[in-house]
Parts: sequence; C-alpha cells; structure tokens
Amino acid sequence: MTMGLCAALITVEDATPKMLTVDGGVPFGTFDPEKDFTLHLGLHRWINEQTGLMPNYVEQLYTFGNRFRDPGELAGGPRVISVGYLGLMPPTQPKTEDATWTPIYDFLPWEDQRTENKQLIEKYLVPALKLWANEAPTPKEISLRMQRLALNWGIDDTPFDNERVLERYQMLYEAGLVEEAHRDYKNLHGKTTTLPMSDRVGRLTDLQRIAKMTGTPMPLDHRRILASALQRFRGKLKYRPLVFEIMAKTFTLFELQKVVEALSGTKIHKQNFRRLVLNEGLVQETGKLDTSGRGRPAELYKFREEVLFERPAPGLS
Repeated sequence: MTMGLCAALITVEDATPKMLTVDGGVPFGTFDPEKDFTLHLGLHRWINEQTGLMPNYVEQLYTFGNRFRDPGELAGGPRVISVGYLGLMPPTQPKTEDATWTPIYDFLPWEDQRTENKQLIEKYLVPALKLWANEAPTPKEISLRMQRLALNWGIDDTPFDNERVLERYQMLYEAGLVEEAHRDYKNLHGKTTTLPMSDRVGRLTDLQRIAKMTGTPMPLDHRRILASALQRFRGKLKYRPLVFEIMAKTFTLFELQKVVEALSGTKIHKQNFRRLVLNEGLVQETGKLDTSGRGRPAELYKFREEVLFERPAPGLS
C-alpha cells in the first residue's frame, strides 16, 4: 500500500473561482516518511515542487482509498490511499509550466447558481436522475433514491442546499452522468462488484450524451476531491472567516462580496451583505480609498484579526 497526499487549492480571480491543476488534476504525490516529518510538511513539499507556490491555509479533508482508484493497482501495483486537503490562497501565478489555475465550474458546472445553469439541472440532470431512481431494484431503494434527489437537488419544494456538493457529484457518478463513471465501469468491469451505473449499461448512449454536459473529467477521483473541498469551504463559510485567506491585504466590500458569491455559487443582496460584514466586526477601515475604478472611490478595508479571539464562530452566516 502507498500513501499519497493531494490538495484542492482554491482561489478567486475576477469573480471566477479557480483551482490549481497540474496536468489536469490536483497536485499530488507520495508521502515520504524519511523526508517528511508530518503529513502537512509533505503536502507543502509536493505543492511547492509541482507549482512553486505555498498556500496561505490548508486543512485536511478526508482519506480517499477506494480500491482501484489508481489504475496502477489494476496492473498489479499497490493500493494507493490519499489524504486529501483543502488549500486557500490569493491568486498567484504558478512557477511551473504544468500548473495552471482552472475555473472550478468547468469541472462542477451545476454548482454555479449565479448563472442559467438551472437549465442544465432542470432540463437534463433532474429528469435523468429521476429515471435512475425509478430503475432501482426495489420499492425501498426507489424511495431512498427519490429522497436523495429531493434533498440534494432542491426539487419538490425542497430548497437547493449549496453545501451538498459532494452528495450531488456522487449521485451523478452512481447514475452514470459524469465521464468518470464510464471510465471506471470500463476499467473495473469484471474486477469488482462495486461499479457505477452497473444496472444501466443498456442505456450507455443516453448516459454518455448527458455526461458530456457535466463538466471536464479529471484523473483518478480528483473531481470527487474537488467536490469535497468546495463542500467544506461552503460549509465553513458560515462560522469561520476562511474567505479572507483568499483576499488581498486590502479590499473593498464589493470585492469581498464577489469572492463570496463566486465560491458559494449564489447571488447575495448587496446591502444585506455589507450590513452583515460590518455588524459582525469582520473587517475594519484602512482610511484609504480605492481609486482604480471610474466611479466614486470606494473605501478599502482589511480583515480584523481580533474577531478570532472575541467569539468562537465568526463567519458570514
């Protein structure tokens, strides 16, 4: 067995949430117990070697260890267990040729509720998922799938919960509505009984047509790792000021709002957001103005670090 380390590194640039990719996937490498005193140090070493960057903030997500997640295992290689991390930093140019910042919603297009992607959900994904739910082998399983559909996708008067990112990706994978499901079915058929879309192979053409609409595939299970990272960030936004790990040292409230909107995937009422940020004491005035725009100069603010010691859960709830 081999232990790996990987990180979904996230930033926002020009109101577009982005993740750092290396050869189309997240930065990852093997943990070396001789070189790396801790997992965190090993992670930072790999990130720096592959991108030339160092994130402001990292936190551990989950351990990803499904059998055959690495194709090398199919050829007789060791099972690869990867410890996944969320990393945050301001937009910074990578220092290596293989690393680039890629829009997150290229991989998870249904998660951007600021746009008209509701058509993707309402016209294609929800009908396809309803069909998948009704193809379950027992009435009980049909009911459970329909409950998951309502909870994760906001149908039948259930509000859309922007935090359920991983659950939405997992449903699409199980139903054969992302390209990784087709890749894994092809590679793993006959080698394991745990397969995506195993009861739907008679409808491959229809499934593949929709899978082409659901974003750019990634190596291994890296899209699942990204979904886990985005879900963690969105969940913590309410009670931890993580967004300031992405901001410049000074910023306008409008710039802060755009970053929060980009990563939450939702539109926010301008005055309500401004009132919330100021009333919660998350920022303080710098006494300077942003004169880069054409209109009236906007006040510049900075994160008020004292808030971390004033109460246990300072966030944007």
